[in-house]
Amino acid sequence: MGVELELHSRRPMRKGGSRDSLLRGSYEHGEALSKVMSTLDRHGSGRLGWVDPYGDTLFNEQEAAVARQEVTALAQGCTDAKQKAALVDLAELLEACAETPGSYLWFMGD
Repeated sequence: MGVELELHSRRPMRKGGSRDSLLRGSYEHGEALSKVMSTLDRHGSGRLGWVDPYGDTLFNEQEAAVARQEVTALAQGCTDAKQKAALVDLAELLEACAETPGSYLWFMGD
């Protein structure tokens, strides 16, 4: 099970056509990202807890800005190098999404 990430310039289309809005993707940290995010409370107040590891979740730039702050707390409790690398990549994509009006970060679960 893994979670892949894609940053899009606008809301991506779920069936085909999403490649024309793709700005950047992260596909190498899927399993590590899924593992570290599994520690989150799905019913808590944090945005990252909303991510469905088995489906797709979209964050707009406002949600990405809030979620970016959560990554720091996750990284502090993480000792695994692969998970830390996944969180660095996630933080960069959340930051880019937060700074790009109209963009979306797409979490693609298994």
